[in-house]
Amino acid sequence: MPTLQSLLLDLDFTAPDFALPGVDGRPYSLADLGGENGLLVMFICNHCPYVKAIMDRLVRDTRELLLHGVASVAIMSNDAVGYPEDSFANIQRTASLFDFPFPYLYDETQAYGAVCTPDFFGFNRDRRLRFRGRLDESRITPVANAKRELYEGMLHVAMTGEAPQNQIPSIGCSIKWRLD
Repeated sequence: MPTLQSLLLDLDFTAPDFALPGVDGRPYSLADLGGENGLLVMFICNHCPYVKAIMDRLVRDTRELLLHGVASVAIMSNDAVGYPEDSFANIQRTASLFDFPFPYLYDETQAYGAVCTPDFFGFNRDRRLRFRGRLDESRITPVANAKRELYEGMLHVAMTGEAPQNQIPSIGCSIKWRLD
């Protein structure tokens, strides 16, 4: 499985709209996702060891960001035929198992330029990209007392609307595009 690093995009990139089904049976668009002080769009999946390794910390951080007016959404873009662990039914189970405090959406055509899982796009209240970093310095093995880069970065975005300094790209498994 190829390991890739997320791309550092133009920090004025505007969040594109979408219409995607959620594991809760609802369709979602960008307008449906609140966040008085920002929105975190995350690309994750079930089979990636990098995502599996951070799941508890990711849920903790997104739950705490809600208290600061930052909403989150997770999107799964992998080919579920080639990677059955990422099927709609399986991502439903994962969302329930971890009690996700955010919608988990299924997407075969994503428009954000995500290249890996996990991949994070942090937008300010005006839906301008301000964060493209990583959760923390951990990879597959958690690092004790790792700085909470995603959490602290999104707090900075929530408070100032601006990008934090020194963002380090996320690293993870490549997104597995469906080949027709």
